[in-house]
Amino acid sequence: MKTAAFDYVRAGSTAEALAGLGNGRDARILAGGQSLVPIMALRLATPEVLIDITRCPELNTHGAHEGVLTVGAAVTDGVLERDPEVRATHPLLVRTLSLIAHPEIRARGTLCGSLAHADPAAELPALLMATEGDVVVDGPAGVRHVPAVDFFPGPFTPALDEGEMIVAARLPTPGPGTGWAVEEISRRPGDFALAGVVCVVDLDGAGRCARAGIGLFGVASTPVRARAAEEVLMGEQPSHSVLDAAAAAAFDDIDVQGDEVHASAAYRRTAGRALVRMALGTAVRSASRGAA
Repeated sequence: MKTAAFDYVRAGSTAEALAGLGNGRDARILAGGQSLVPIMALRLATPEVLIDITRCPELNTHGAHEGVLTVGAAVTDGVLERDPEVRATHPLLVRTLSLIAHPEIRARGTLCGSLAHADPAAELPALLMATEGDVVVDGPAGVRHVPAVDFFPGPFTPALDEGEMIVAARLPTPGPGTGWAVEEISRRPGDFALAGVVCVVDLDGAGRCARAGIGLFGVASTPVRARAAEEVLMGEQPSHSVLDAAAAAAFDDIDVQGDEVHASAAYRRTAGRALVRMALGTAVRSASRGAA
């Protein structure tokens, strides 16, 4: 199929992009277009106007400052993946990016575009949740910061009000005592995950779990935090039995989704628990090395 007819506007600044969103027409922001254009081709979205933000200078910047990596809305995944500073300051992000589709997609796709698309099977929303990052939004009421845990109220539904757009994402960088891991299972490399997990674990001086962030993707109608598993870990020495118990509890109170084409709910739950256990083991080992 082909897209419905639309007008195209190339914005030169965030202010121009916001003006286009507020002109009363059905407008969508275009960055990499790797999610938006396919759904337009299927006529699942038929915006009247596409507002291209790839030439907005302020949206093409990224950098780490005081323990937070800030990524502008037009920065591509490929740029982040190849940047030595990002590799040094946020290796978890680089590892996660490497799991997304294929290099050709990452050359155009953007981190913020993935957040705006809010696909429950996407890796980056779960990463932002696990690391307790936030989304920077601009619009008629001004700039606001939305915690990742509040940004995905429904499938393919970001928490954006009318006339708002994402201008950046903020990701806390792992510290020396932080261990991390990302694991997923898919039918083929580059496919969307049937189940996946992003884990971040901080150990205190006594080797106990001081913080745990476990983001799940591909298993529910939105990315979710495995709160029950995090509660099992908090304040505990991460022994094998504790990690087993955390993995067993990971899907408590989570409405796991299944379908007849890709994977059943039972499969996603079973595979997801195994992935959580694997990721926790890796995260704890790396945290122990960093804290030593």
